[in-house]
Amino acid sequence: MMDQANSTAADFSKLLLALYGLSNELPIESFQDAALTLVKQVLPFDASMWGTATTAPEGIDVHTLHLHQKSPQMMLDYTPMKHFDTAAASLYAVPQATRGFNSASWFGAPHEREFLDYLQRYEQNNIFITTRHDAPTRFMHWISLFRADPDAHCRPEEERLLDLLAPHLMQALAMNRVIHLQRLSASAPSMGAAIADLRGVVYHRDTLFDALLQREWEGWRGGPLPTRVIQAFHSGRGRFLGSHIVITHRAEHGLLFLSCRTRCRVDELTAREHTIAQLVAKGSSYKEIAKMLDRSPATVRNHIQAIYAKLGVGSIAGLIEELHRAG
Repeated sequence: MMDQANSTAADFSKLLLALYGLSNELPIESFQDAALTLVKQVLPFDASMWGTATTAPEGIDVHTLHLHQKSPQMMLDYTPMKHFDTAAASLYAVPQATRGFNSASWFGAPHEREFLDYLQRYEQNNIFITTRHDAPTRFMHWISLFRADPDAHCRPEEERLLDLLAPHLMQALAMNRVIHLQRLSASAPSMGAAIADLRGVVYHRDTLFDALLQREWEGWRGGPLPTRVIQAFHSGRGRFLGSHIVITHRAEHGLLFLSCRTRCRVDELTAREHTIAQLVAKGSSYKEIAKMLDRSPATVRNHIQAIYAKLGVGSIAGLIEELHRAG
């Protein structure tokens, strides 16, 4: 018995080492599929969902979602019926939970027939759900595993295994995203960095990002981004320009990768002036710039004079230095 226990522990340890290796090695777009494929070796399933959501009595409000071997149509069909999903709702009350469900047994009432038909249509006949839920904010990380075979019931020992694996899967995902963020921001060490979802919920942030946002909003202590920032991004603007800071974003894989820095003189330039300043910094003459932008040389010369005045510089070297301050 002792040898069997040691073997099981060794196998679990190898799986975790492989998981964290994937989080460090793989690009962000590949990690979750690779991690789920690794889990299949010890816990068989056919398809999966992995995401975050806000919970409510009428069902979950999804923030991020990764579908493994499932089509987006599945979630489109789920949305109008999500209030029937009592299996998921049964896990909301506790911070950490993992359960297995047989769809036909759990959703056997006559009023649940439509929802059971949906589950069977999408081959969700047996379902594992594991959640990490923050009750005060109603924010939840979850992973669902689906089995198509109606007879492939979720066994108690499989529930326990998934419950052990789940925090490692979520931590490895967090590490993978942070590594991706660090690679994006490596060329700009003077900028704060963070990752948020499209609703503005911040998942990861560094200390400089915290300090800069607190300079703009004294009461900010993490959590959702200020409404004005999200409104700026959703309106199509590439950046949020505050009184003291500038936040830019890069949207990838349903997430916002954020960079934040102190506001500087370059931020006072108009879009046209910024374009001209960049061309001047690259060595273009005002006549060359005029031709590229289809403007008269006199107009471009006036723009350049205005740029120098706004930046408080008198040379190309000074202009380049100010542009570097803005990253």
